[in-house]
Amino acid sequence: MYTTLKEVTRKAEELNYTVGAFNTHNLEMLPDMIRAAKEQGAPIIIQTSVGTAKYIGHENLVAVCKSMATKEMVDVVLHLDHARDFDDIKEAIDKGYTSVMFDGSHLPFKENIMKTCAVIEYAHKHGVSVEGELGTIGGTEEGIHVGEDNKVYTDPKDAVEFVKATGVDALAIAIGTNHGQYKSKTEVNVPLLKEINSVVDVPLVIHGGTGVKEKDIHGLIDNGIRKFNVGTELLVAWTKTAKETFGETKVNKSLRHNIIPCNEAIKNIVKHKIDIFMNKEGHINSLN
Repeated sequence: MYTTLKEVTRKAEELNYTVGAFNTHNLEMLPDMIRAAKEQGAPIIIQTSVGTAKYIGHENLVAVCKSMATKEMVDVVLHLDHARDFDDIKEAIDKGYTSVMFDGSHLPFKENIMKTCAVIEYAHKHGVSVEGELGTIGGTEEGIHVGEDNKVYTDPKDAVEFVKATGVDALAIAIGTNHGQYKSKTEVNVPLLKEINSVVDVPLVIHGGTGVKEKDIHGLIDNGIRKFNVGTELLVAWTKTAKETFGETKVNKSLRHNIIPCNEAIKNIVKHKIDIFMNKEGHINSLN
């Protein structure tokens, strides 16, 4: 079913798992990402940046996600990631996205609340979920760089006020992760996550998931992470495979022979991540 972030995270909270949110960087990799979720029997969140949405076309992304959700009988959310401009968010909603993120993390606290509320007012009227953000994620994404000295962890007291004031459907938090990190792994601040999770009652979101140690993921899930973003790992795998296949092929050979291995690399990563995200050994919250 073509569905919303609010719905898939509700189910994830009941059964104590996290939903993989995977950034598609082109239209080619998208179908195999959804097929991977279908084979794992799990929902999937397809994410795009504003730039990718404009490059591929909002309508094209919506059409593929809708049709494959129906054909493959899998829950699919189409989510706009890290949008800062209301017009970009409105365009995505009007053209059929089911979830959007307003990133006001760079703004003063009250301004972040006010602008998030404006997005929520419009989105909720159209049945669309909204993710907000408090604190700053390090690293670089879509040309926006946040250095180590400028990273700000999420304050639990601010999180309580922000959630109460906005009614946001999910909250991205800063606990030490970095966008674009793939050559090394980070140390996440689990005590801070536990504190935030103990005082707010909305699904929590990890950004910069490629840089998280796989052994740490189950602990994050058990402490309220219900959406887990993966982007850089997919981009690196697709590009590395493309360099190999395009470098070895004849110029008159069908392009699909070069691109299919790239998409298969993506599918394997998505299946592997979802297998971890399902948290099969974790307790079930609804039965506690």
